[in-house]
Amino acid sequence: MLGGLGRRRIRSIAELVFAVFLFAAFGCTSAVGGEIAGADQATGTISGSATQADQRPNVLLIYLDDFGWRDCGFMGSDFYETPHLDALAARGMVFTNAYSSAANCAPARACLLSGQYTPRHEIYNVGTERRGNPKYGKLEHVPGVDTLPTNIRTWAHQIRDAGYRTGSIGKWHVSNDPLPYGFDFNFAGTHSGSPPRGYFPPHPKAPGLEDAPDDEYLTDRLTDEAIGFIDRNQDTRWMLYLTHFAVHTPLQGKDDLVAKYKQKPKGELHNHAIMAAMIQSVDEGIGRIIARLNQLGLDEKTAIVFTSDNGGYGPATSMAPLKGYKGTYFEGGIREPFFVVWPSVVEGGTKCDTPIIQVDLYPTLCEMTGADLPQDQPVDGISLVPLIKGAGPAAEPRSIFWHFPAYLQAYSKSDGQRDPLYRSRPCSVIRRGDWKLHEYFEDGKLMLFNLKDDIGESNDQSESNPAKTKQLHDELVAWRKATGAPVPSKPNPRYDADAEAKAIKRAM
Repeated sequence: MLGGLGRRRIRSIAELVFAVFLFAAFGCTSAVGGEIAGADQATGTISGSATQADQRPNVLLIYLDDFGWRDCGFMGSDFYETPHLDALAARGMVFTNAYSSAANCAPARACLLSGQYTPRHEIYNVGTERRGNPKYGKLEHVPGVDTLPTNIRTWAHQIRDAGYRTGSIGKWHVSNDPLPYGFDFNFAGTHSGSPPRGYFPPHPKAPGLEDAPDDEYLTDRLTDEAIGFIDRNQDTRWMLYLTHFAVHTPLQGKDDLVAKYKQKPKGELHNHAIMAAMIQSVDEGIGRIIARLNQLGLDEKTAIVFTSDNGGYGPATSMAPLKGYKGTYFEGGIREPFFVVWPSVVEGGTKCDTPIIQVDLYPTLCEMTGADLPQDQPVDGISLVPLIKGAGPAAEPRSIFWHFPAYLQAYSKSDGQRDPLYRSRPCSVIRRGDWKLHEYFEDGKLMLFNLKDDIGESNDQSESNPAKTKQLHDELVAWRKATGAPVPSKPNPRYDADAEAKAIKRAM
């Protein structure tokens, strides 16, 4: 037994899928078994080599964009094909209650890199302008900032200082350039949140992509660059942040794959042919990277973390039975697929149901690599290494938080949000154990859900369970005070209640 929780080995991918959805208890089931001189920013190479005594792993962090909780086979997709991801997940520990720290791209990435919740780095949304029709929101939003402050030390700084070569390949989105944030090598990373001009050339102002061949698919090129980085640094310790643009809009797949999925029978959960083609390209690329690690003899020396920045793109995919999608603070907007493969540390086919959040990756990556935590800035997460090693969760559940003092307009579909005009209005959210509380600032509405019994957040218990509502709300208010979280309160002078009511009626 681990902390009073049962230990279980999952023997197949099919059983892993079954376990993800049917196990209700929170806990983990697991068996446990450089140098920085001479760096060359142009090539991503480094002189020197790790000593034999240095058993710290290389680390590959694969971070997808708008990839939903069920958008891969090991999480239950009945249409998308992800055999390489499924096989990789079966080699490690799958976290079934893993969360992004925000429901859309830029704030999620800022939280990941800084290890801080949004009130600390103040990136709340994509851009600082008000999103949506200003007539339809009662409050002035909190604009925040659109660039991660350079005085924040990321985990890349810490890991580089510990002797690793660091690289960022793909989407960056929190500044103009990753290099000031602890990375030795950047390919394609800019402030852009979408693929530059799409997944096919031209790619203006994207470093390294200026002369891309006309028929080159962006996802494939990022895979090539990842393999190149690994090849150049095979004799030292490296940390690679492979941050795909996929599967962010525009929805564009390779013609042969799109044709394949148009002919495939539709699933009950998923059926979007272009999304399926984009996902297959990601999966094939991951398969190529794993094959190269094997060829270089690095497969047993490399830890792999896989996750995504927020929920799936609502018009093209589904997170059911979760409610919501990218941009909402219901589960479908923030719960992510997540696994860790760490040879000789995690036994394959294990799982963890303990709630975790992506600010936890900062201390986790530092502990995995032997890097120090920064001494002069807060880190809001906790290291997941004890969970990964099978030590089990703490006796009491901890709380995790989200804060979004802004507006995010609706997609064409609106069945996974509070109202049809916005995916989210200004709000804060807390989860503690099985319980999750939403607070919306425009109307003061509190919504309480028990996720163990109601994963789809359909049964609001805020009135029937006032004690739990008050307990979580008091804690949420205290957390906001401790982090300096701004709560919008200034009335929006452009707000038009009649126009809003008419717009809601038209959209219903």
